[in-house]
Amino acid sequence: MWGKVLGALFGLALLKLPGLVLGVLLGHLADQWFLKRWAQIRQRLQPEDEQNLFMYSSFAVMGHLAKARGVVTQAHIAQANRFMQQLGLTASQQREAQAAFRDGKVVNFPFREQLEAFYQCYRSRPEVLQLFLEVQLGTVWAEGKIMAEQRRLLTVIAEELKISQQVLEQLLRSYQSRQEQSPGTSHGLTLTAAYQLLDCSPECSELELKRAYRKLMAQHHPDKLVSQGVPAAMLEVAKQRSQEIQAAYEFIKQQRVKAG
Repeated sequence: MWGKVLGALFGLALLKLPGLVLGVLLGHLADQWFLKRWAQIRQRLQPEDEQNLFMYSSFAVMGHLAKARGVVTQAHIAQANRFMQQLGLTASQQREAQAAFRDGKVVNFPFREQLEAFYQCYRSRPEVLQLFLEVQLGTVWAEGKIMAEQRRLLTVIAEELKISQQVLEQLLRSYQSRQEQSPGTSHGLTLTAAYQLLDCSPECSELELKRAYRKLMAQHHPDKLVSQGVPAAMLEVAKQRSQEIQAAYEFIKQQRVKAG
């Protein structure tokens, strides 16, 4: 599609109407070449195995989000490398992840199609879909702020994975609060950040607080996620998230005791 559009614009600018026709034709051929090439890439890098699909989709979408700024910065590359190290990927797995990241940077990367394939595989496992979205937040926050195009793409991810905008906004607030944690407070948390991590109001009751905590812990339980097809390497993400939720819950309880 984009090949025809760009070809038409360039052709019209250079050769008027004849150029428009020629541009559309050449653009169509470019689109067909890319689609064929993409089919080959998917066949090579994305087999039916669910865990390979999760890993490939994660890093390809990361690459696409990083490229949304126009240029992939060193901060994005460093963040992706840190994430690979955090997952404990082997040298072979790192090469596959890097290849997927490069695929995502391609202009005509079939973003929605990749998300649709991922959704069809995991549609009955909402915890896995949400974990995938959470994984992507580290990419858009790599430089400390989210650009407008990255924010739009996050909305597309949520739409394709049938995740509500309310949940997306909650995850964004939660991730931002983690980014802004004060290193001088217990566990690196402020009380406001702790409540945001649990998606609770400071005025919530003890029962409401406990329910929110248990719900989040259930969503990120490693045993549950691995039984739903999440790669073992990705469980480190869920483990870290569980630790943050636990720390926030304990911190709030401590502060409430102090307040009497």
